Amino acid sequence: MTAKSARVRQYLMCRPAYFTVEYAINPWMDTTTPVDTERAVDQWENLVSVLRGHGHTVHELRPEAGLPDMVFAANGGFVVDDAVYGAKFRFPQRQAEAAAHEKWYRDAEWTFTTPTETNEGEGDFAYVPGPGLILAGYGFRTDPRGHAEAGESLKRPVISLKLTDPRFYHLDTALTVLDDDTIAYYPHAFSLSSQAVLRQLFPDAVVADEADAMAFGLNTVSDDRHVYINTEATGMADKLAARGYEPIAVDLSELKKGGGSVKCCIAELRG
Repeated sequence: MTAKSARVRQYLMCRPAYFTVEYAINPWMDTTTPVDTERAVDQWENLVSVLRGHGHTVHELRPEAGLPDMVFAANGGFVVDDAVYGAKFRFPQRQAEAAAHEKWYRDAEWTFTTPTETNEGEGDFAYVPGPGLILAGYGFRTDPRGHAEAGESLKRPVISLKLTDPRFYHLDTALTVLDDDTIAYYPHAFSLSSQAVLRQLFPDAVVADEADAMAFGLNTVSDDRHVYINTEATGMADKLAARGYEPIAVDLSELKKGGGSVKCCIAELRG
């Protein structure tokens, strides 16, 4: 097995200062379950510390009152080679987040495209650098017309993948990119035709089972060597270790109440 080398990354994240579950827009959200915002902040700060401890740069987007899901910063845009395809959220409870992300990217002088089609950023887009492919999910949040718009904006080919299980409502709950050419995914989150596409494109993929996916074991971030993963996803961590990756377990149990884990908290800035 070839030794894997980490590559330093830049990330955008947003402190969960106002995190709570006051509405339900995915199957993981339960407004009757208490949320400990202070604990959520502590868990998030630990994730930031772990990322910085491995040499990565974390930029912070300022949280805004009334937008409890801003902590899930991956949903606010999708970045490839200094270009950003912005987000347009499906649910009204999150729509104001798009403007906050757009302002941050424009202030930082990224090339930004304001979308006309509904899409939820890296929630439903993943970039595989080796072949230069965008993998794009649809079925619950992102309009497939946004796939073509993203491809035009970012000048990359797009492979559309249909999500069919509402528990895995975003692509980043069912699929993760591990390095330039390798992905991991849970097949049964996708339609049969999308499963066939993934098998053909990625015959060496790490294949997750339902327990892995339910533990948010695919909602991960990889720097090509270290894979930052939810502490509950022990089975997925074992699969990754067997393939030569180094799982770094991070407890985000409080944020899971909102339907997200490691990847949901992190937008990668590919510059």
